[in-house]
Amino acid sequence: MMVKNRLLKNWNLLLIFLFFLMPIQAQYYKFVDPLIGSEGLGNVFIGPSAPYGMIKPGPDNDVKSNSGYSADPNKEIYGFSQVHVSGTGGGPKYGNISVMPFLSEDGSITLEPTSHRNEEQVELGYYSVNLSRWNIQTQITTSDRAAFYHFSYPQGVKRFVKIDLGKFLGEPSVPNPEAREAQQFVSSEIEIVSDYEVRGYSRIRGGWNNGGAYTVYFSAVFDQPFTEFSTWKGERLYPDQKIQIDTGAKTGAILAFTGETNDVQMKMGISFLSELKARANIDHEIPHWDFSRTLEQVQQKWESIFKRLEVEEDAPDELKKMLYTGLYHTMLMPVDRTGENPLWENNAPYYDDFYAIWDTYRSSSPLITLLTPSRQVDIINSMLEIYKREGYMPDARSGNHNGRTQGGSNGEVVIADAFVKGLEGINYKLALDAMLKDATIPPGNNEEKEGRGGLTDYNRLGYVSTDFVRAGNRTLEYAYNDYCLAIVAKNIKRRGEYWRFIKQANNWQNLWRDIEDHGSRGFIMPKDANGNWVDSIQCGTKYGRTSYVRYTPVMQDWPICVCWWCGFFYEANSWEYSLSVPHDVAKLVALSGGKEAFMKRLNTLFDLGLYNVANEPSFLSPNLYHWIGRPDLSNERIHAIIDKNYNCTPSGIPGNDDSGAMSSWLAFHMIGLYPNAGQSYYLINAPYFRKITIHQENGKDFIIQTKNFSPQNKFIESVQLNGIDYNLSWIEHSEIVKGGTLILNMGPKPSDNWGKEMLPPSLSDNEL
Repeated sequence: MMVKNRLLKNWNLLLIFLFFLMPIQAQYYKFVDPLIGSEGLGNVFIGPSAPYGMIKPGPDNDVKSNSGYSADPNKEIYGFSQVHVSGTGGGPKYGNISVMPFLSEDGSITLEPTSHRNEEQVELGYYSVNLSRWNIQTQITTSDRAAFYHFSYPQGVKRFVKIDLGKFLGEPSVPNPEAREAQQFVSSEIEIVSDYEVRGYSRIRGGWNNGGAYTVYFSAVFDQPFTEFSTWKGERLYPDQKIQIDTGAKTGAILAFTGETNDVQMKMGISFLSELKARANIDHEIPHWDFSRTLEQVQQKWESIFKRLEVEEDAPDELKKMLYTGLYHTMLMPVDRTGENPLWENNAPYYDDFYAIWDTYRSSSPLITLLTPSRQVDIINSMLEIYKREGYMPDARSGNHNGRTQGGSNGEVVIADAFVKGLEGINYKLALDAMLKDATIPPGNNEEKEGRGGLTDYNRLGYVSTDFVRAGNRTLEYAYNDYCLAIVAKNIKRRGEYWRFIKQANNWQNLWRDIEDHGSRGFIMPKDANGNWVDSIQCGTKYGRTSYVRYTPVMQDWPICVCWWCGFFYEANSWEYSLSVPHDVAKLVALSGGKEAFMKRLNTLFDLGLYNVANEPSFLSPNLYHWIGRPDLSNERIHAIIDKNYNCTPSGIPGNDDSGAMSSWLAFHMIGLYPNAGQSYYLINAPYFRKITIHQENGKDFIIQTKNFSPQNKFIESVQLNGIDYNLSWIEHSEIVKGGTLILNMGPKPSDNWGKEMLPPSLSDNEL
């Protein structure tokens, strides 16, 4: 017996010893800081969310804010609503089903309780704040379609919770004919089901995409009975009245709790189908009252994504925060509403809040493809289902309605990107049909909703004339959309469509004007329907005053333009857009006067401040030095941009994050890769980490390993792929999928050989 005990003791000691030898699993979600980008232009959502989560509960203290949140400490929280977007510009959307805990100091009931905030704590999957007016601690976590609230009140008081169906973001304080992106209230209804449950809905229309009405249904259940209640309609309170039916008025309920506990817990489920479906979402996702368990589950959902991208454990925390927060912001949207589509019966994947593909196709979609290709397949199949049911793929979509288009029909780029990277499970013949619909059928009076505006001009003239707004970027983007269409057509043996659209991929040259500005020649400039160059153009009318812009390439006059929507370019000027030819940079170099002239042109763009870090049209621009054999200059520009404009503070995103567009641009460059979306390769740059491992869905790892990595050794001197010298400054997606190791040998000086000769692909390579 003594021997047995001794053996058992030794065995236990061995297990303890082995436990301490085991590597500790990293918890990457702890490096996410949802507050990055919450100040300044970022507009990110700070509340808890699951990956692509349908419900996004969070604080609202600014009805004009896209995310509902302002960092201004003087703005009081007026509620916690259940649906938000992240990083968007333009008019706000959502902010539906507002909840607010409060106390009544004098026994009276107010329909507008507000409070300053204190002790705010924000982590992945968790939000907490003290409502200082009443000393109520509010904690929130979430699942995919249901939120979990924990309210802690002062001891010995009557506790109130307000559910307000008339609150939402973007409602103008007074009727305003200029507020075309405002949301408008349609109707609501509320019902006290029992002394544990309330349900109802809120119906809103409009917002940034000028969409039709959408309905958010809810069910709220509590962990204890409320002992008193009132409902309201309009501004009148009705004690003990259980139902306020839909008459087109704002409704809500106030619930009072008088039990012995100081805490009240609430689970809030939402649905776009019905109140019963909202309740079913609670029962399915949070069938318990364990707040910590729900928090842990949402953290692990994120961890399963983050662990696919591993960096060295001793990397600076600041860099890891920037990287993993970038991944987090990328995967908040679009929103997975599979099984929640109110427009047609379908169990196929359904995603909403493409906000907008114009923003996300360049780097967000490729990042999802790299890390979770199965998710990207679902997203694309959802886009195709929308095409089948409604006639067009979305370029933007929110509230179950397409809109608004900003430039091209960029679903084409998303599909081509998936096709050339070998994503399976997509009907590419159907996808080609959807692309052809965009390219051949004008959307009529719905040009800001879907399809291609100015398509009649484009197909007749080879460019969009000044008869249509945003003619410059539309022409450029349509040319690239046509290139992407042609690539898919060629590879599914549709030769006729291939030859037509590969020719149209050169249409951007029809607006290339041989003029000079700041020592550089050739710019995208406006042309009328008769083929004449236009030197000034009406930009819009406001308050009875017509504005004109004189079109010099740098467009120093452009701030007088009434809106981006009304001008020749959208969210950029000709210096930026004239470099936006991702499928034929070699031709762009030639038209600019050759490699030396193009290098000077890029230097002018950056050195004179003509490059705009805050908008998507210039996303590829810092990498363009690759096409003149100078990836070292791309590397210097990229690192200078990141070091100056990005950080892990609340103002650490330099522009609207646009559903993760800015964040995905950052994340890619931090790991030393950048996609040319719609094409099969990634440009290689110096990463911010010594070692990056991509753990792919197919089970194969791809490792990016640096040697001699240090702040001084900032240039790539040579590269090996799987032990063999590799002189290309780009790498095919297929090489990554196979798994392997890319060694980057770093040094203090630019290489004399690497990336100099074989340049990244361009459409015109065979003719130059």
